[in-house]
Amino acid sequence: NYLPRAVRATDEILSDLGEQVGEWTLLPSRGGVFEVTVNGELVYSKKETGRHAEDGELLPLIRAAL
Repeated sequence: NYLPRAVRATDEILSDLGEQVGEWTLLPSRGGVFEVTVNGELVYSKKETGRHAEDGELLPLIRAAL
């Protein structure tokens, strides 16, 4: 159950970049899918890395994509 991790990541990202975010969608899924896209660009994929993002790992990736 990765929902708590996804919620923590959401809190971190929106707390830091909230004014720059026009839309945020969190889609519950099955099978351990966890992907983050920014303006249509995939910036993180659990399927590609074989692991869930660590706390603090997504924010720099999202900043770089903005």
